[in-house]
Amino acid sequence: MNKVLLTPAKCALDMGDGSERGLYVNQDYILQKLKKVHRGISLMYTYYPNDKEWPTRACEIDTGHESRGAWDSPYENYFPYRGGREGLRDGEPFNFMKEIRQHGMDVVLTLTIDPHLKEEDIIPIAKDLRPYGRVLLRVNHECTGGWFCYTRRATYQEIADFFVMCCRVMHKYAPNVKMILCAGMYMADGKLEMEDIFLEAHKAADIWSGDNYLSLHWGWPNDLVSKDTHNYARYSVKEVYEKCKLTYKRLQKITGQKKPMVLSELNADGDVAGPFAQSNMMKEFMELLQKDKEKWLSAFTFYQFRDDGRLGLEITDPNNSEVGIEQPIMAMYREQLHRDFFTQNMKKGESFTEFPVTLRWGGSEDAEGVEVPVKLSKTPVQFELHFPSELEKLNMMIEFNGWWFYKAPGTKYVDLMPYFFESKNAVKKPGTFKLRYFLPPADGMNCPQKGCKPAGDPYEAKDGDWLYNYYAELPALPEIALLERAVCIKATKCIK
Repeated sequence: MNKVLLTPAKCALDMGDGSERGLYVNQDYILQKLKKVHRGISLMYTYYPNDKEWPTRACEIDTGHESRGAWDSPYENYFPYRGGREGLRDGEPFNFMKEIRQHGMDVVLTLTIDPHLKEEDIIPIAKDLRPYGRVLLRVNHECTGGWFCYTRRATYQEIADFFVMCCRVMHKYAPNVKMILCAGMYMADGKLEMEDIFLEAHKAADIWSGDNYLSLHWGWPNDLVSKDTHNYARYSVKEVYEKCKLTYKRLQKITGQKKPMVLSELNADGDVAGPFAQSNMMKEFMELLQKDKEKWLSAFTFYQFRDDGRLGLEITDPNNSEVGIEQPIMAMYREQLHRDFFTQNMKKGESFTEFPVTLRWGGSEDAEGVEVPVKLSKTPVQFELHFPSELEKLNMMIEFNGWWFYKAPGTKYVDLMPYFFESKNAVKKPGTFKLRYFLPPADGMNCPQKGCKPAGDPYEAKDGDWLYNYYAELPALPEIALLERAVCIKATKCIK
């Protein structure tokens, strides 16, 4: 038997899940819709603990006048981040972060933060994030713009200096956290917007980023797209693509560094030209990426899974916010998500001869699993994994021929038959398929010692391998219930 190593895709895909424009959707639902995990799930929160209105959500604050725009409030209208100074680590976003990691993905967290907070205010946030493995943290994104509330509180130089300070704090107190700077893009004069002001911030960041929309109705929800309104635009996909690529090259030149480049928000807005144009524009962008011989983009985040407007794979049902209405872009995106270009690689790892075996989970781009060959001569009529008592407690991600399935602690069986429900996945000739098992953190958190609980306070424990890796033991393989023809029960007529 062999271990298998999960390694990065040529270009990773992350998924936005919840923001000012929509509620968080649970990972089981997203997995059932897309049949595959992302590298990471992007969450968006805000932190202004010194404000008198805090922690009321911005849209619920009485400003004394009718709203004039999405950010016409004391602070950004994301859900409040209740960790940090308050120390509420048993609510949101922490429960969502745990669920994301249980489902084999990394946390991509965006925080808009009062830029006048001090280092002692940021240290508790760093400690909050220590047990969550390889977190990607984006602070005060789109910081060269003028629409977010924090840009009305500080100069751009103060915002740049604040980001550098946040980098310094995270690197010291939470070295597992990588900092994303989402700043100005390439302009017609050959420079980046405010590149001099943000130069040191670009140097301090671990990852460079930009937000780009192929079309966008920024007047939402205050107006409608029409010939009488002007709060929307549609851009050339090729021009946006080239602008993003030139941004990366310019960043390398002005910093003398080479770092990963991501697009932390990318989509086309169905409000502007309709849902079919939305799908076609995003497909064009993704095809350009795959044809480009220069592999310059590390990842991008599709914004977002379910949206109250028309920026989602689903739009929120106006009758019931718990229901999503699938858009044409869903099928297109799912097909692209399953392509090799956007799929983590699986490499053969070390061999082993007996169980139990210890598996390491470093993250969605760096993990050990166990690979099992399954021989099929025809499309089965039953294909289930059964977990005896010694395996019931395991938290497991299962990959079968490109499709992913989740097994929660306590689950006794997982049905793999949905893979064959699609006609293209029918077994046309006998062959060997690969079934792979991975063990991400059972409660979504890393712990300071192998073997875990109790193992001390993960928020205060000394730095070490535990910050980056979670270890779990696989005692044995699940039992496979596989039938390739119907089984006749006594006194029942069976059609073969």
